[in-house]
Formats: sequence, C-alpha cells, structure tokens
Amino acid sequence: MLTKTTEGIEVSVETQYEEMHSNPTANHYVFSYRVKISNFSPYTVQLMRRKWFIHDAGSMMRMVEGEGVVGKQPILEPGESHQYISACNLKSPFGKMVGVYGMKKIMDDSAFEVTIPEFMMSPPHLLN
Repeated sequence: MLTKTTEGIEVSVETQYEEMHSNPTANHYVFSYRVKISNFSPYTVQLMRRKWFIHDAGSMMRMVEGEGVVGKQPILEPGESHQYISACNLKSPFGKMVGVYGMKKIMDDSAFEVTIPEFMMSPPHLLN
C-alpha cells in the first residue's frame, strides 16, 4: 500500500490485477485500485474533484478528471475516512497512475489540492 499526506489528508492506494477481466492476447489489462482517504487535519473537508494521469507503457499518457470519486463528493470530519474501489484498463501489462484531489475546507470554502501517491500496475506473474 502506498501512502501520501498533504495538509493532513492521507491518501493510501492498493492495486490488484484483475485477471478475469483482462485479455492479454488482445492487449487488454484491467487493474482495480482501492483508495482510502483519511482526514487527520483539524478541519472538515469535502472532496470536490479528481484528476488522474494514467501512463500506459503501450500508449501515450491520458488524463481523466471530473467531479468527486465514483459518483460521490464525500465530506470528512476530522478523524474520518472514506474508501472506494475503482478500476483502470491499459493496453500494456505495465502502467502507472498519479493524480490530485481537489478538496475544500467546509468552514470557509477554501480550496486546496491533495496529492495522490503514484502507483504502478503490473500483473504479478510478470514481476518474477
């Protein structure tokens, strides 16, 4: 699990190769990732946006951005966490993702960015 903390907001990411949904002969590789966002700051915050940079060894980098995560814009009180699972498909067996969450402090609507740790994606059988 990879973890990064920005302004008291900790983001942890864990990946998994989804063999049942992948088709290597067609250059289709699917990876799921579990994200845990924990608020260790003294402020109530809300996740407003996400921006991902997806690097695929078989093609160019692509950017994905939008509101919230998996259809939600969670509000986190100090000490609370939010978890979600999402997925990414690649055209090669190796890739990586990195990104930022656009957050705001509820008390004054001030915006700030939280860095998502860069994580690698590869089928476990190719690492040995």
